Amino acid sequence: MTATVDNKRTAGFKSRWAAMPKQVRWAAIAALVVLLYILPNKWFYEYLGFPIGSDYFAFYTTRSDFAGVLFDTAVFVLLAVGLNVVVGFAGLLDLGYFGFYALGAYTVALLTSPESRFGTNWPWLAAVPLAVMVTMVSGVILGGPTLRLRGDYLAIVTLGFAEMIRLYAARNEGILQGQRGIPGIPHPPGSGTDGKPLFGVVDARPYYWLMLTLILVVLLLIRNLANSRVGRAWVAIREDEDAAEIMGVPTFKYKLWAFAIGAAVAGLTGAVFAGKQTFINSDQFVLESSILVLAAVILGGAGNIKGAIVGGAVTWYLPEWLRGIGDLLGVEFDAAEYRILVFGLVVIVMMIFRPQGLVPNRRRAAEFADRRKEAVPQETVPNE
Repeated sequence: MTATVDNKRTAGFKSRWAAMPKQVRWAAIAALVVLLYILPNKWFYEYLGFPIGSDYFAFYTTRSDFAGVLFDTAVFVLLAVGLNVVVGFAGLLDLGYFGFYALGAYTVALLTSPESRFGTNWPWLAAVPLAVMVTMVSGVILGGPTLRLRGDYLAIVTLGFAEMIRLYAARNEGILQGQRGIPGIPHPPGSGTDGKPLFGVVDARPYYWLMLTLILVVLLLIRNLANSRVGRAWVAIREDEDAAEIMGVPTFKYKLWAFAIGAAVAGLTGAVFAGKQTFINSDQFVLESSILVLAAVILGGAGNIKGAIVGGAVTWYLPEWLRGIGDLLGVEFDAAEYRILVFGLVVIVMMIFRPQGLVPNRRRAAEFADRRKEAVPQETVPNE
């Protein structure tokens, strides 16, 4: 009953949104984008919140730099959007997605850092396109022999790929320099009105603005793909690969496209992350991160771009916000120790009561509704 009510509300909101004039919809989207761009400014976010008694219950983080948290959240959102192409659109179970993220970061580090064993010292901006290309080619190389597998078998292969990269990165004698890592990665180029470098160590806002701009560009490209013949082929493969192949859809080609596009988005994200951190090592690319990105896609609603955005934002931001909940409520309680536990409980509750996700794909929501009807025992009519 609850799921039916939620579906009706979602359908009602979508119908009202579609009925609005195009100018109103564009104005609302533009206002949201402007809000996201000014959000990391302290003068703005400190005055947003809800007063509770004498305390101030704010949505921003109190024990972490808010702009830095927003950047990390944007990184996670972009990763979720890229993985949604593979898992949500094409229906491929990928547990090694973070391997492409690491590959993009290490490519930039090896090409730009004076401490790398390549000694190339490329500018950061020149290394980013090559990092995207390397990850895309890696996706094709990995997907070529493995995308004929399905389900758990494909998940195991992709998991092995991510672990191979992590284990090699942990070797001190390798070119990735193990735990010592690769320091001295240059920042993105650019300077402010005062002539000082725009991208530095202290202020995380320019990195957030850069990542937000990349998110908007990637969203536009993926949205156009999803509404094209490629997107319809992905949906056909996700729903029933055998039926799609019988109907003439070259399933292997479109699955390879999804794999390569998802890998390129992950590589781009890793390249920006490396430029912000200026230092990377193997500890930053653990298996748990791949699983967390997959959880973000499923939590938000697999197969829906808006769902991937919401899922990625909630998955990363909620635990960080819980770090300072004790300060916000005025009690002596360090919630940072329990933030992952609380987030895990939220995910469990969500999967029980709303398995289709926070912003579900229309087809997936209909599938879950049909399954729920099948699970309810039907009344039998006695034979007359």
